[in-house]
Amino acid sequence: MAVLLQINIIPIGKEGASLSAALAEVLKVVEERNIQYQLGPMSTVLEGELDTLLEVAREMHEVCFAQGYPRVVTSIRIDDRRDKDVNMQYKTQTVAAKLHQEP
Repeated sequence: MAVLLQINIIPIGKEGASLSAALAEVLKVVEERNIQYQLGPMSTVLEGELDTLLEVAREMHEVCFAQGYPRVVTSIRIDDRRDKDVNMQYKTQTVAAKLHQEP
């Protein structure tokens, strides 16, 4: 069953406020590994097997150090549901369908 892993990576210690170039490099790891993901404005959600996603999260974290950042703060949340096979699309469609239902 697929696991969802939400990851928020914040590289710290270089001049400037923009992180988009650094985070684009981080996402190349995800694309190279062929992991399904959904980029959000404040975090990214990955979908796949837990062991693989944890390994990829570590690789993503390390990319920032390879870019010369002296500090990286990474937050991870895992949604591991074992009673039902769900994915990113299912979760968003379920909520959207209920949003416009009559009570």
